[in-house]
Amino acid sequence: MSAASKTFSALSSRRVGWLLALPTVGIILLVAVVVALLWVLHKNEVEEDRATLIKDVLWLEQNLRFHVTGTEEQLQQLALELPGRTDRHQLFRLRVANLLRNNPDLKQVLWLDSSWAVVDALPAGGKPDQEIESFGPPVAEKAYEIASRLGKRTYSEPYLGPGNHGHFQLVMPVFSEHRLTGVLVAVYPIDALLTELVPWWFTEKYLVQVIDENDIQYGAKSNVQGTPNQSYEIPFEPPGYGLKLRVTGYQSGTNPLQRLLGGAIVILAAGIFWSLWAVRELMKKRVKAEQALRAEHAFRQAMEDSLTVGMRARDTTGRIVYVNPAFCRMTGFSSEELVGRMPPMPYWVPDQIEETLSLHRAVLAGDAPQDGFEITLMRKDGERFQALIYEAPLIDGDGRQTGWMGSFLDVTERKRAEELARQQQEQLQFTARLVTMGEMASTLAHELNQPLAAIASYNTGCLNLLDGASWKPEDIRYALEKVGVQAQRAGRIVRRVHDFVRKSEPKRAPCLVQDVVEDCLGFLETDARKRQVRIDCRSDDLPPVLADRLMLEQVLLNLMRNGMDAMVEIEPDLRLLTVAVAAEGGEIVVRVADHGCGIADDVKDKLFTAFFSTKPDGMGVGLSICRSIVEFHRGRLWADPNLDSPTGSGTIFTFTLPLEHA
Repeated sequence: MSAASKTFSALSSRRVGWLLALPTVGIILLVAVVVALLWVLHKNEVEEDRATLIKDVLWLEQNLRFHVTGTEEQLQQLALELPGRTDRHQLFRLRVANLLRNNPDLKQVLWLDSSWAVVDALPAGGKPDQEIESFGPPVAEKAYEIASRLGKRTYSEPYLGPGNHGHFQLVMPVFSEHRLTGVLVAVYPIDALLTELVPWWFTEKYLVQVIDENDIQYGAKSNVQGTPNQSYEIPFEPPGYGLKLRVTGYQSGTNPLQRLLGGAIVILAAGIFWSLWAVRELMKKRVKAEQALRAEHAFRQAMEDSLTVGMRARDTTGRIVYVNPAFCRMTGFSSEELVGRMPPMPYWVPDQIEETLSLHRAVLAGDAPQDGFEITLMRKDGERFQALIYEAPLIDGDGRQTGWMGSFLDVTERKRAEELARQQQEQLQFTARLVTMGEMASTLAHELNQPLAAIASYNTGCLNLLDGASWKPEDIRYALEKVGVQAQRAGRIVRRVHDFVRKSEPKRAPCLVQDVVEDCLGFLETDARKRQVRIDCRSDDLPPVLADRLMLEQVLLNLMRNGMDAMVEIEPDLRLLTVAVAAEGGEIVVRVADHGCGIADDVKDKLFTAFFSTKPDGMGVGLSICRSIVEFHRGRLWADPNLDSPTGSGTIFTFTLPLEHA
């Protein structure tokens, strides 16, 4: 682009910017004017409603005042006439009946003497000459006292009567020759006062409430529903005492003319807004159309430069029509060298031409794998690399397929990483095999010590017999048979440990636990005599259990040897090892008890932990293996102190085996 073209483009963009700004400014001004006009109209309406509300409240307050004042004058006239009349009761009833008839807001009028006893009342619950009880709360008595002291009418404080309805009383003193002879009391229910004196049209517009300084409501009247708009308060005097008359206005319908005017303004503003917005949108589309080619080119160029995935497009004949820079960097060829080429491609591996051509034909036929496929390609410098290719149809604007678009991922480094991971996995497996061999060797060294010691013992006995002057072949035969049995047992142990290492399932078959105990006793008999340990075996006639006989023998031998080792330090007469087998609660219980040194408290929690031992030369795997074997047979193994031991110490190892149908 020349310098003149750039200058013209800059000037054109600046002019278009100003043209786009003008509709925006016009829209902002229009919206501001419409909002201001509506705000002024609303404010005028609110002020007008406020003025109307205040005027209506003043009218209502004046009406209530005139009414209460009129009642007050009639009571005052009655108070002046009562002392001088002989027919006072008849006069009271006549005047009060007329007063109640003309003032429905009055609940009751009472005539009290100087001791506040009821002389007469209308309406009354009983006969006129009977005393009327509970005519007022304590606040009323306070008003009676004030009226008697001041000698003029007094209003009581408001109070809540039955049903939580507000009341107040008008107290008028009655004097005879300057002496107080009683009071006249007019009881006003505030709800009744509002019901009678607030006109219907007033309650159609407002909510009328009588409240005190603490916003406690004593009375209310309204027939309007809706949203409260604004309220106005004015003192309610009489009776005073902080009572206020609160009138709350509600939103009412707007003036039709004003509504019509507002609607016309809104419609006109919307039309102008739409026209200005349409002009602005047309101008924006024009600017976008002028910048579309430049923006599209810049965007496509930036996208191509940032891609690390190679992209290659081919037509339906297989000719390359497009390659991106990432594909050129991947293969080492420029776009000029690749665009327009037909198969075979220069980046194909020469010795795999047929295989690659077959894949090429499958792609053109639409049979390319959806999950992609891997292939070996060659760079321009001859270096080979592994590529993962995904092919997808290339569709034009009319919906027709014009070719195929392929994406290329260089997965050479990933392949190398996978190979390295595979080698590391093999090394880990080899290390695991070494650890397993170490565990097997440790177990073999621990378990084979018992049969090998027996073989050595029998072998020594045979040699001693041969050195003697008199020996019989039957003696040597018996010893050699024992040697053979122990050798077979050692072989079985080796095979069983090998099965453990390979995580094979042990062979469970029906066996008698008492027979296993007898075999163990026969094996330990020599060692027990050497250590001066007596073995007491107690076994009942028990049913068989499903178990691995060799594994049970391994558990019993380990527990019995541990018991014998624990009694090394005590007196020979006290060295007693007890093996008891019994059936309890659907399982076989085996107890191995010794009178040895016992188990310290700090050792109990670690007793069955692998590689933990209390013996100086112990490996710490015996009890751990025993517990694993017992748990494999769905049993439990634990240790308790031997409380019956004469030495005051000792241990009882107990394990259980469930009884199953063999």
